[in-house]
Amino acid sequence: MRGLRGRGLRAVKEGTLIATVDIGATTNTGYCTTVDGRDIKVFKFGNSREGFEKFWHMVVAARNRFGCHEVVMGHESTGPYAEPLVHYLMGKPVRIVQVNPLHTKRLKEVNDNSPGKTDDKDPRVIADIIRLGRALTVVVPEGDAAYLRRLNNARERHVCEHIALLNQMQQRVFLIFPEFKTLIAPMRGRTVRFILKKYTTPESIGALAKEVFGEEIRKKSMGKLGIKEAELLVKAAQHTVGIKEGVAGIALDLRHIIAQLEVVERFMSEIEVEMVATLERIPCSARLLSIKGMGVVSVAGLIGEVGDFSKFKTQSELMKLAGLDLYEVSSGKRKGQQRITKRGRSLMRKILYFAVVQMVKKHGIMHEYYERLTGRGTLRMRALVAAMRKLLRIIHAMMRDQRDYVGQYEAPKRRVIKKAA
Repeated sequence: MRGLRGRGLRAVKEGTLIATVDIGATTNTGYCTTVDGRDIKVFKFGNSREGFEKFWHMVVAARNRFGCHEVVMGHESTGPYAEPLVHYLMGKPVRIVQVNPLHTKRLKEVNDNSPGKTDDKDPRVIADIIRLGRALTVVVPEGDAAYLRRLNNARERHVCEHIALLNQMQQRVFLIFPEFKTLIAPMRGRTVRFILKKYTTPESIGALAKEVFGEEIRKKSMGKLGIKEAELLVKAAQHTVGIKEGVAGIALDLRHIIAQLEVVERFMSEIEVEMVATLERIPCSARLLSIKGMGVVSVAGLIGEVGDFSKFKTQSELMKLAGLDLYEVSSGKRKGQQRITKRGRSLMRKILYFAVVQMVKKHGIMHEYYERLTGRGTLRMRALVAAMRKLLRIIHAMMRDQRDYVGQYEAPKRRVIKKAA
């Protein structure tokens, strides 16, 4: 689960039990230790209620045995596999943290000078990282924020699927009718879909009367296409250099791809309707939507990624969550360039990126800022990253002060009192 908060666990106090888990798809490995090194043997438990209760029983037993008054549970970022355990522990008196798998890999080689990986070794290494104070707490969205995160994740998967299907459609069309793409564009348009669904092969298009075909595509494209494009398509179809063997199989595949595209698009529309309805129940969504350039999908995605904005006391915590905090590699007289760490939530960065791409356009709220940066020689990508950081600072300030966005704010002028002559 990738849900890191910017504020980490900087120190583990005396009297704290460190419980760690090496997460697996079927079996997990647990381990308990204290700050001063007292521990119990590693143990196995499954991904079931009985398994989770066994883990908690072992943790409570170790806490009582070592006289600890606090429990910190840590695990690696392991995609979805840790989420059921984290949700089970949310109602328990335990602080949940997580560690970067990169840190685990590096520290395990320091411990025994070996890159070896075993289920018994990993939870001990995770415990060492937590003991050093290098773990980050976990963001677990609840209620509508959790629902928005799931909706946004589902939409992202289907956006990727949609792009893949469009590419497959273009590839099939190129095989049988390579001239098609040069005569009518864009390939993702609904008029193209209509033509390929009704007249899939070049033979079908070549046999059409240009007047009838032209009227069909004129209506479908709302006047953008007409008799001229129809004549070009019919003529090109009659003399196409596309392959002639196995065309029926390609046509069958093409119709199936178009049907899949329609299903994906309907599902994405359904997701966006759900996003709108959910945002209406979240008070802070109206503030985010007041920012020119932030749409429903962007706001829903951002709330789903962040969860409760009030838990982030400083801007740096929010920057770390997004992986937009800066670092540099310098040595001696050499001063390295500043870069973003990219150690946070990648989807959050993607949402912010597409938002600022709209905001830096002419009449956008970030246009002047972006032009000022690029005007003094800053690379465009670096300027966009700077705009992403600025947008995140604006959002943090709005949520902290409970205020809507105010564009081009001007401070009130001071009243000047003239001295008597």
